[in-house]
Amino acid sequence: MSSQSKRLSGRVLAVLGLIASLSLLCTHSSAQDQPAPKWELFGGYSFWYPRADVHGLLPGGLIPVSSRLESNPRGAGASLTYNFNRWMGLTLDTSTHWGSGESTLFSRIDDAALSNLSIGPKITFRHTHFSPFFEVLVGDHRLMPDAFHDVDKLGFMAGGGLDINLSRHVALRLLRADYVYSNYRYGPPASTLATELRGVRLQSGLNFTWGGGEPSTPPTAGCSVEPVEVFAGETVMAHANGSNFNPKRTIKYKWTGTGIKVAEDGSSARIDTVGLPPGSYQINANLSDGSKKGVAYCSAKFEVKQPRPPQISCSAEPGTVRAGDAATIHSAATSPDNRTLSYSYSATSGDISSTSANATLNTAGAPPGSVTVTCTVNDDRNPPLTASATTTVMVETPPPPPAPVVPAEVTRLE
Repeated sequence: MSSQSKRLSGRVLAVLGLIASLSLLCTHSSAQDQPAPKWELFGGYSFWYPRADVHGLLPGGLIPVSSRLESNPRGAGASLTYNFNRWMGLTLDTSTHWGSGESTLFSRIDDAALSNLSIGPKITFRHTHFSPFFEVLVGDHRLMPDAFHDVDKLGFMAGGGLDINLSRHVALRLLRADYVYSNYRYGPPASTLATELRGVRLQSGLNFTWGGGEPSTPPTAGCSVEPVEVFAGETVMAHANGSNFNPKRTIKYKWTGTGIKVAEDGSSARIDTVGLPPGSYQINANLSDGSKKGVAYCSAKFEVKQPRPPQISCSAEPGTVRAGDAATIHSAATSPDNRTLSYSYSATSGDISSTSANATLNTAGAPPGSVTVTCTVNDDRNPPLTASATTTVMVETPPPPPAPVVPAEVTRLE
């Protein structure tokens, strides 16, 4: 074997090793987002290196001659592949390498043309961006030395290549390398050695694909929370809905959130907001059907509001009473957060008790002077938020009792 053929063979083996490495990678990261094409049509340039000596009798010759065949860069190739599934296909391949066109016998003896029509299996490892493949082809090989006649024989090719996906329907076949094996004889077996091709065919071009259906839509997920605004201690329900998942698979839900407690419950989750400070919080859902591509994510936000205490004002009617009389206390309270309210009262003197917006102050036993009434309102939180207001009732000294009436003395007249 010449040093040139050794270098070429070494490069081809290195390329095939790279293709094999990419194939192993693709077995772990095969793209499933697009269906495999049913058909592939390749066309492009073809280079052939025979790596063989031709032996034969020239027309009118008596002694066989031999010559090392030169590489042939004058070629074109095409192949049609039908894919049974993502991996396995059947390829019909043809290529033609033309003769040198030289005129003199001395110039033509080391030149040869080659054509083939072969068929065989093809294994493809499909990835999103590239697709390495391997193939084995068997069929008719026609060797056409410029100085001898044409001979058809059964030939064998095996190798692989690498397609760079440019779009869904077009790929650049960066390299296709096949080992070529076939045997020929151009003279009597007793005097003429066999011409044994043990060469390499290299090709590059475009690979067109079609069929196989439309690409599948990737799964998606949508999240929502109800309600979106709460006060600490109130419950928030989160919901997740998945679309475009495989209907034959069961979707599993995983809920997460920063700073919040989540009770998982399938497509819905209960969020405990007890003790959460006011602010914005996010809950995340991870939906998976167990397959590599059957995954989707979504998130939703809710707000824990700053609680606002109730507001209250109160008044007395009448504002001045005699000791022992009663005054009505009116409370007007509101809750900015629309909470349920309850009331309570206290007084510096006298007696008052009520849980409604109105109360009665009984001044019996209260000393004369001003009585301060405190009106308090509580909301229904735990602990509650409160507010207070005051009003005064003036208790007057009762007037002194009227003096007793002394009957006038009657004067007798004598």
